[in-house]
Amino acid sequence: MGKILVIAEQSGGKFKKTTLAAVTFARQVGGGYDIAVFGPGAGDAARGLTGFGAEKIYSVDHAALAGYLAGPYAKAVADVAREIGAEIVVASATTFGKDLLPRVAVRLGAGMASEVTGVVEVDGARAYRRPMWAGNIVGDVVIDAPVHVVTVRGTDFDAAEPTGSSSAVVGFTVELDAPAFRARYVGFDATVSERPELTEASTVIAGGRGLKSEEGFRLLDPLADLLSGAIGASRAAVDAGYCPNDYQIGQTGKVVAPQLYFAVAISGAIQHLAGMKNSKVIVAINKDADAPIFQVADYGLVADAFKAMPELVDKVKLIKG
Repeated sequence: MGKILVIAEQSGGKFKKTTLAAVTFARQVGGGYDIAVFGPGAGDAARGLTGFGAEKIYSVDHAALAGYLAGPYAKAVADVAREIGAEIVVASATTFGKDLLPRVAVRLGAGMASEVTGVVEVDGARAYRRPMWAGNIVGDVVIDAPVHVVTVRGTDFDAAEPTGSSSAVVGFTVELDAPAFRARYVGFDATVSERPELTEASTVIAGGRGLKSEEGFRLLDPLADLLSGAIGASRAAVDAGYCPNDYQIGQTGKVVAPQLYFAVAISGAIQHLAGMKNSKVIVAINKDADAPIFQVADYGLVADAFKAMPELVDKVKLIKG
């Protein structure tokens, strides 16, 4: 088995826990693996990953990596992969990974499998299992190329636990000519919130089109505050302008699998289910008793969300004292 290169995602010098799903994938495939961290704060994030069993952790920074742009980042990843002779390059299937890894595959002349949920064997060859058609079909993909590039669903691979060993952190120098890339980093308008990031949260309260308006969508805030949860949404709610695009959960949004997921006034279209059906406990509140969301819910309440949510908040306050 050849070398595996895990691409870590980090922000402000702290690695995101979705990185640990890619580490678990590397362990399941077998063989040695390295981790690479890119951009400002890479050194601090790399030191935070030293206990997760990598042979080496590469810290890669450069002026052209000061803000995320797919072009320079893809070249930097490809340079590291070539240098160490990586046969598999893997990252979590977050917005970052899904944007970056296809470009890395092109630079390496590699085959790619995206949104991988497992590793199996087909006719003696390694195959990557992945959902298709919003999860209605599961396919096993065999890559006929010397280098494989893979993104993995963090909801299907448990976060890797520390091994107790300590990996060496190695600085890696890349040559990047910023003017040679077509895009130029200007700035990033981040959504500032005291709530946890949607893909990192252990509790998610999501709302749908049944909340009727931007004001109605705020019905979720008190419960999210009480449970220290993140707020999500169906595509219908986002398209209707009730909330920002980065709240969207589903086939064309973010994939989450929190410990507790509230689906409030969400009918449960298959595109939405593809993004949250692996949640550990699903609670659905919908006034339509035939809504598809109840087919995947662990607990269901047939009720008007505008009446049920304030009552639920009162009960939670009472329990929490």
